Amino acid sequence: MSGSVPELPIVVLDTLMPTAQRLVVDRRGSTVWEVKSDRGHYAVKLGHPVDGTADRPAQPWTALAPAREGAVLHRLSSDDVAYGEWERGTWNLQPWREGPDLYRLWEPCRMKESPAEPPASVALGCVEALAELHAKGWAHGDVQPAHFIIGPERTHLIDLALARGGHAPEEYDFPFRGCLVHYEAPEVARSVLATGEAEPTQEADIYALGASLLISATGWRAVEYPDDAPRPAQRRAVASGKRRPVRAPGELGELIDTMLSPAPGDRPTIQEVREALR
Repeated sequence: MSGSVPELPIVVLDTLMPTAQRLVVDRRGSTVWEVKSDRGHYAVKLGHPVDGTADRPAQPWTALAPAREGAVLHRLSSDDVAYGEWERGTWNLQPWREGPDLYRLWEPCRMKESPAEPPASVALGCVEALAELHAKGWAHGDVQPAHFIIGPERTHLIDLALARGGHAPEEYDFPFRGCLVHYEAPEVARSVLATGEAEPTQEADIYALGASLLISATGWRAVEYPDDAPRPAQRRAVASGKRRPVRAPGELGELIDTMLSPAPGDRPTIQEVREALR
């Protein structure tokens, strides 16, 4: 089965009895399906371990991520969530969130010929989604543009497998070893470089939100490094605390600049970001 796309496990098929299904994501360690059934409209995630290579260590945690996310969603009182195990790892199902992600929605802002100013209302929707999580005492740990789904009624913050703030079942838990480096706060990068692990914090989420707004509005990462740089080299660049000047237009640019402060204590809280956008 190695190298092939997993099919939906029998337990998921029996639970949902799909009337339609579509593979949305197939990447290292994870597949995501859109599934429709008489029961409702769902995202189904399957996790499996990633073998090590000459360039990357093995990643067994990816097999546990869907079940851990399912447990987190239950802790946050989310309805209509289920999770369990399949032959190669774990799975979860959760309500499907309809809409473009932040990066795709703001594509017109990045057009060189006729760039558009990023709408503050969209940024505020992202802030509100993160604020809801922070208010419950959690840190997301993996804030990035693809994880903000701009729906017709509200913005949803998805992919909570790395979130910290409450108990996770021991059999599905694993250490936090950083996230996508483009959105990693300097203190997280330094900890991962020094020890291999870090602790997600709400302050690091603020940095990641600023970096997400910046790249979505301008196409530029917060920190400069070659596109093909190895992961440790990327982290060293982030850990240095040096970054590009913020070029986002208007008041949003000023706000992003403070969110990307290298010292966690110099960043605004999510409530302060929300008030600034209002």
